[in-house]
Amino acid sequence: MSALRALWGSTHPGPALVVTVLSLALGVATGLDPWRLALLVAAVFAGQLSVGLSNDAIDAARDRAVGRRDKPIAAGVVSVRLALAVALASVAVSLVLSALLGIGMLIAHTVAIASAWAYNAALKSTVFSLVPFLLSFGLFPSLATLSAADPALAPLWAGIAGAVLGAAVHLTNVLPDLDDDRATGVQGFGHRIGVRPSAVLAVIGLLIGAAAVLLGPVGGELARVPWHGWAFAGAVVAVALATGVRCLIRSPDRTVFRLVMLAALLLAAQLVATGSALIG
Repeated sequence: MSALRALWGSTHPGPALVVTVLSLALGVATGLDPWRLALLVAAVFAGQLSVGLSNDAIDAARDRAVGRRDKPIAAGVVSVRLALAVALASVAVSLVLSALLGIGMLIAHTVAIASAWAYNAALKSTVFSLVPFLLSFGLFPSLATLSAADPALAPLWAGIAGAVLGAAVHLTNVLPDLDDDRATGVQGFGHRIGVRPSAVLAVIGLLIGAAAVLLGPVGGELARVPWHGWAFAGAVVAVALATGVRCLIRSPDRTVFRLVMLAALLLAAQLVATGSALIG
């Protein structure tokens, strides 16, 4: 049981569960049949397990170099070989489940997972580290709409909201580790522009996401925005501002990343409250 617990701890369980809940919310907003919804959630969950495990397995040597004893793989509790084996098995499960939902879902999810693995394997150390997050999160709303009986890509506004949210996730996730990352040769986009510009861009991303989810479902007509749309948008704006202020007045920590995850859940809840916004 301790080995299983350590393996679970290596999956980045918090973000994995948040992204899985987001897929559930988007599936509900799309109006998926229960069996399709269950397959979507399971496919996304398996994919997220693979992304988290591969990240810690690939980074094990770097994590050991900076004393990250909180990470089970770096601490030697879980072997790199086992973590990678489970990660690859999770990819296989995820893609099989995606295939059951249709070729469109399979292609989109394959691209999203491949993008995340590319970040883990190489792109995190380059100026292009932001690109996988823009791509994977930009595709994310389409995982739900492509899982429908009548599959289609999600509306452009939903893709934009997902992409800018992905940018905010990346920029706030790397902030607490900037010094450790630099010490081990990781020089991604956030490392190159610094803490304050990263925080400002993350806030801008959240604000753009809030605007997209607020105005997209009503075709940009403010008069058609329901009261709960304004309430959710106001909550996301408050979270965005809290994220920016916290980054500016104290050293960034995991709280800023958790605030962005909260904003993501609020945006997803807004979509559910809006109804069939993703399918028109």
